[in-house]
Amino acid sequence: MIAYRAALLRFDAAGHALYDEDGLLVVAPDAQGRQRVVDAGDFRAVRARHPEVSVTHWPGRILAPGFVDMHIHFPQLDIIGAPADGLLPWLENYTFPAEARFSDLAHGQEAATFFFDELMRQGVTTALTFCTSHPASVEAFFGEAQRRGLRMLGGKVLQDRHSPDGVRDETEQSLLDTEALIRRWHGQGRLGYAITPRFAPTSTDAQLRGAGELAARYPDTWVHSHVAENKDEVQWARALFPNARSYLDVYASFGLMRERAVYAHCIHFDDADRELMRQTRTAAAVSPTSNLFLGSGFFDFEGAQRLRMPHGLASDVGGGTSFSPFHTMLAAYYVGREGQTKPGVSLAPSRLWWLHTSGAAQALGLEGVIGNLQPGCEADFVVLDPGATPLLARKTARAASLEELLFALIVLGDERVVERTVVAGA
Repeated sequence: MIAYRAALLRFDAAGHALYDEDGLLVVAPDAQGRQRVVDAGDFRAVRARHPEVSVTHWPGRILAPGFVDMHIHFPQLDIIGAPADGLLPWLENYTFPAEARFSDLAHGQEAATFFFDELMRQGVTTALTFCTSHPASVEAFFGEAQRRGLRMLGGKVLQDRHSPDGVRDETEQSLLDTEALIRRWHGQGRLGYAITPRFAPTSTDAQLRGAGELAARYPDTWVHSHVAENKDEVQWARALFPNARSYLDVYASFGLMRERAVYAHCIHFDDADRELMRQTRTAAAVSPTSNLFLGSGFFDFEGAQRLRMPHGLASDVGGGTSFSPFHTMLAAYYVGREGQTKPGVSLAPSRLWWLHTSGAAQALGLEGVIGNLQPGCEADFVVLDPGATPLLARKTARAASLEELLFALIVLGDERVVERTVVAGA
């Protein structure tokens, strides 16, 4: 049993922030040897319950849950900031050529090493991740995640049409490969498999049907795809699936909407789409830096909150412009203020933080496992320095409330704030 003394940020069951200026976090191994939180709260109260535990003191620091990224592409780390006229030209000119290189296991392993180094540097301890259509990319991703003891989710991309040579797969073989990868990696240590159609226009009916059958056969896996990101993409999907009520309805018709199903973007929705998401417990991965960069549109936070549609935040690297959760939270704040169909919402700083930690874990079906520092959660957390830069130190020293403190970190923070990232207590 080990204890850490510092300021402590957690969330209650309703998503409200709990903050102890002088807190104590106590962790201990469970039956599988994984470090979990056993107690957390005010230093004096927790210390009285654990008088013999050894305490590591980090004065002036904040312990917070590790960030959860609900949608990211590990093979796209080298195309961040690539210029393009929009989503579809960006895919054609940059994404597909970069992803074709991941047929080579050695290339994937080198990229995975860098990818996880960067996630840890930014304080991201769990991510739902696109690999590529090549099984070798999945082997590289999960192999490196397992070596580091990370809780990571990912899967082989399915795309058997409207895709260039080098990334297009073959329908039957793609489904056989997916099932083999599920059996090899899902539930191994802290790893989880995601059945991953790229997006409906790049999969035939047969491939989508097969993906839905796998999702039913392995109900504790994840489903991960894109929907309604870009108006041109929406029109393309409408032409390809004329009998569907909406783009989202395409996935519903193939059995790809359920708990642990996550769809990136969800911008060009109506209330019927949002209600379908709520009823099926399907979650949206909101990717504001990507949406702003590619000119795709604005996620409707007001509509999502009104209809209680599950959602959380995501970087969407490489369409997204940064691995940093601070940049993602700030972009989400901009979108909430300016990009709504009804008068804008001002997302509270604690709400933004919840959407990138405990709320994202809840949307992924991992509430009580990650994304929080409540008893029972795995001990993934970050040590934050609120004085990491001179301007940030000046601003946080003058914060009169928790909301002011968190907002200063969101607006002025970056990877320099993350002093260390602790994974499973290590």
